[in-house]
Amino acid sequence: MPKSNTNNLKKQLSQLSDEVLRFYRSSKSEKSYNYREVAAKLHITDDMGRALIQQVVEKLFAQEQLEEVRPGSFRISRKESTLEGRVSITAKGFGFLITEEGADDIFIPETKLHNALPNDLVRVKVKKGRGGQGRKEAEVLEVVERHRSFFVGIIRIGGKDAFVTPDSKEIAVDIIVPADKRGAAKDGQKVIVKFIDWPINRHNPIGEVTEILGSPGEHDTEMLSITAEFGFHLHFSPQAIAQAEQYSLEVSIEEIKKRRDFRSITTFTIDPDDAKDFDDALSIQFLDNGNYEIGVHIADVSHYVTPGSPLDQEAFRRATSVYLVDRVVPMLPENLSNMVCSLRPHEEKLTYSAVFEMTPKGDILDEWFGRTVIKSDHRFTYDEVQQIIEKGEGPFLREINVLNGLALELREDRFRRGSIRFESEELKFKLDENGKPLSVFIKERKDAHMLIEDFMLLANRRVAHYVSGLSGGQYNASFVYRVHDSPDMDRLRSFARFVERFGYSINTRSRKEISQSFNQLVEDLDGKEEADIIESMAIRTMAKAIYTTKNIGHYGLAFQHYSHFTSPIRRYPDVLVHRLLDAYMASAKPVQQEALEKECLHCSERERAATQAERASTKYKQIEMIVGREGEEFEGMVSSITDFGFYVVIDFNHCEGLIRFAAMHDDKYFFDEDDYCVIGNRSGRRIRLGQKVTVELKKTDLRTRQVDYAYIPPKK
Repeated sequence: MPKSNTNNLKKQLSQLSDEVLRFYRSSKSEKSYNYREVAAKLHITDDMGRALIQQVVEKLFAQEQLEEVRPGSFRISRKESTLEGRVSITAKGFGFLITEEGADDIFIPETKLHNALPNDLVRVKVKKGRGGQGRKEAEVLEVVERHRSFFVGIIRIGGKDAFVTPDSKEIAVDIIVPADKRGAAKDGQKVIVKFIDWPINRHNPIGEVTEILGSPGEHDTEMLSITAEFGFHLHFSPQAIAQAEQYSLEVSIEEIKKRRDFRSITTFTIDPDDAKDFDDALSIQFLDNGNYEIGVHIADVSHYVTPGSPLDQEAFRRATSVYLVDRVVPMLPENLSNMVCSLRPHEEKLTYSAVFEMTPKGDILDEWFGRTVIKSDHRFTYDEVQQIIEKGEGPFLREINVLNGLALELREDRFRRGSIRFESEELKFKLDENGKPLSVFIKERKDAHMLIEDFMLLANRRVAHYVSGLSGGQYNASFVYRVHDSPDMDRLRSFARFVERFGYSINTRSRKEISQSFNQLVEDLDGKEEADIIESMAIRTMAKAIYTTKNIGHYGLAFQHYSHFTSPIRRYPDVLVHRLLDAYMASAKPVQQEALEKECLHCSERERAATQAERASTKYKQIEMIVGREGEEFEGMVSSITDFGFYVVIDFNHCEGLIRFAAMHDDKYFFDEDDYCVIGNRSGRRIRLGQKVTVELKKTDLRTRQVDYAYIPPKK
């Protein structure tokens, strides 16, 4: 036999051996198959193919990778050592296994991922590196659980089958949709496709169209697409809707009798102009001793959303509301979120409250937590309250001035204790009746916003402090904490070196000095061109806040105990906190920490997804504003630098885009990592983070939400 034919046969047998082994590994361990059954599963029907399968099966048995259950019938050998974990896949295609035990991540070559997608739960076989040295490597044996079951994309129909090209970067191949699985979808429409299967011998997965979203480019279609892309359901279950509709606006006399009554106390809400769900209200009483009784009243969602009910299952699955540029995708059905639970003015509402006796200096002399009933006297917007503060006139002037004064005391005390002042900017759009963006602006935070925030922080902190105090009593009270870890020192030192180039400094010697120098940096940056870039870099330097039962405190706020108690209409952790607080005040048995921690992990993951969805909707509208303006020049600022190019945020609509080194033809540029800048090889020109530059818009892609700019060198 010619050598080339021999090599081809060896290659064919090796590939077939991999497929057969993967088939056995992906099957249930107790089930066995003979070679004919394996051939049928792999869609091999010719005699030559079946003979090769038989040869491969016998070889794998001889190598002890298969074990014989009965004559001629085999299953995967139980001698194989396996691990389970989530798979993380890099932009370069290879991955890592992340286990719950917290062991070092295990490298998975791209060729050994075997159809696993990011965050899938997988079972892998682990082996040592070459020669038994170096890092361990793993091969995916089985996808135990898909992280995502649904994808959004554009369907293309041609011939017998159709295919969907997903919008998500998580999956790099098209999903095949058989003719009987595409419903009424038409060519070119955006659809949601359900992941059905990914056969081991197929390059493409198989899916089914579950919902038609509409034509690409239409405002509603794109907002629905983003919602679904990040795993948020577009519809509530019929059971959840039915349960929500059972509740009315009326509060029974029997229920009122069980609660502390605040209906006669001055109470009001302060929210954005377009808000429909009012989570929180403030009440104030002027006491005879010169102090104030301040009530932080929170919608009592847990009264209506009972554990294990259809509403509870739906709320937990979503875990958060999502705020896109033009709409809210709520955690709860509208009858609850906007009507029954919403603290609307002049309506009796059930609430869960934190009530404080405070001195004019903001010191807390007494506190009380429990279920209440309120009747809000007024619904304020932030702008209305800001006008009252600035002009010194308007309804409830005395009450608002006192609350604002107390908020200032709380804020200053927090900063003295080491709370960090950094805030990320929030973009808002003005849209026309068709959802097209007309303009964009940065939402300004004033005293009215911070007034509410300071009292919410107070309630969150004191509730967490109260429950943590129970740990020293008769039992250990498992609880949902909102924690924020201290920054990684290497990243912090890198940030300190970065700001030095702008003439600023960060003291990293102690926690107090770090926070003090961060806050001084905020003051020094006020009004400077580089402020947004440096503050953005500072936020990236910090750890991400998460939900957990393990209380390590909140570094950014400088709180030893902190939780989320104040937004149960839009955050599931707050619902859990209300239930736990209620149980512990009644001396109930502690909740099992392991189960609660899993709920915390889910809520943290959904929160991250909501943030990504919100950013995606913002980026879509930013790009929509500049589509068709390719070739135009814009002023901007360098926002980040990588080894393949640098990003620029343009002044026009704050849209970030990439300038690739490969597309810069006036010179050969490279990234100087030590000096953290871009350098022209011939000209020596340096482009630094925060530098103002002129760019030309080259390319916009609404589907992938990506923008390319071209660098325009300054004229000599």
